[in-house]
Amino acid sequence: MSSAPRCGLLLLVLLCGCRVEFLSPGASASNAGSDAGVSGEVWVYTSMYRNVIDALEPTLKAQMPGVTIHWFQAGSEKVTAKLEAELAAGGTPCDVLITSDPFLYQRFKKEKRWLRYVSPNGVRTPSRYVDPDGNFAAIRLSTMVLVHRTQAQAPPKFELLNQAEFKGDVALGDPLTSGTAFTWAVSMEKSLGEQWFASLRANEARVAGGNAAVLQKVEGSEAKVGVLLLENALAAKRKGSPIEILWPDDGAVVIPGYAGILGSTQHAEAARALIDTLLSPEAQSVIAELGDMHSVDPRVSPPGKLGVTLEELVKRSAPWDEAMLERGLSDGQRVKSAFSKAFAQ
Repeated sequence: MSSAPRCGLLLLVLLCGCRVEFLSPGASASNAGSDAGVSGEVWVYTSMYRNVIDALEPTLKAQMPGVTIHWFQAGSEKVTAKLEAELAAGGTPCDVLITSDPFLYQRFKKEKRWLRYVSPNGVRTPSRYVDPDGNFAAIRLSTMVLVHRTQAQAPPKFELLNQAEFKGDVALGDPLTSGTAFTWAVSMEKSLGEQWFASLRANEARVAGGNAAVLQKVEGSEAKVGVLLLENALAAKRKGSPIEILWPDDGAVVIPGYAGILGSTQHAEAARALIDTLLSPEAQSVIAELGDMHSVDPRVSPPGKLGVTLEELVKRSAPWDEAMLERGLSDGQRVKSAFSKAFAQ
C-alpha cells in the first residue's frame, strides 16, 4: 500500500472515532509511551486512595525508573483548596492534578491552565471521558449507584426516590459538602429539574453528608435506600455489609477521575511519562482492583467481579460530555442553592 492511501486510512479511522490524539513533541506512534529513559521529578496532587497509590509504586518504578514522584494526597476538596491557595499566592509545585472534581478541570481549561496532552496509552478510553481539546483525560471512573438493605424494597431508578413507598427511607449525600454528591445532583437537575429536589424533601429524604454517612444510615437501618459511590458499596460488601447494589434504570452517574498537567510545570516530560504509566494496563488493573473503580481501559476487568464491563457502564450511565461539564461549572451554584432551599424548608 502506498503512503498516501495509508495516511488516508489513518485519517478516516481518527475521524470515525471522533478522537484527536496529541503526542508529546518529537514523539512518534512507535516510541510514544516508552518512558524508561525519562528522568526528573514530578509533584502529584491527588484524591486517589492511599492504598492505591502505594500499590502503584512498583509499576511506576518499573516503567519510569528515572522519575521521582512526590505525592500530596487528600480529599478532592482539600486538594483543590491547597492548589487554589498556592496559585493565588503566585505559583504551585503541582505538576499533575488527579482528583474527582470534574468541574474544576473545565474551569482550569477556560483559564488556560493546562498543558495539552493525550497519552497514546489512552486510545481505548471512551471519548466521552477525554477532553476533546486534549487538556485532560480520565484515568479512573467512579460511579454513583443505588444501594439498599438486603431484603428491603428499592426503586429501580433515581427518579422514583420521591415516591410515597420510600417516604423517610432515602439517604442522600450533601452536594454542599460532598463533591460526588454534587456531581450527582447536577446530573439529576439536568434530567429532572430542580423541583425534583423539593419532591425529595417532601418525601422526607435524609441528607447525610458524605458517602460514608449515607452508607452508615443504610447499614444502621435509618434508611432503606441510599445514593452511594460504587467503590464504597463494594468495599462495604467485602466486609459483610448487609447491602445490595442496584444499577438505576435511568442511568448510573459516572464521575470521571481526570488527570491533567498544569501548564506551569517545569517537569513536562516526567509529567507526560506519569500519565502514560497511569494509563498502562498494569496501573489500570491496580486502580480497578484496589480502588473498586472502573478502568478506562476496556481490557481491564471491572471492579468487584460485577460483570459490568466498561462498555456496559457507558451504556448504563447518564450522558457525560462537555455540555455536562459546562452545566456543572456555570450552573453549579444554582443547583446547590436549589438543593439547599428545598431541604431547608
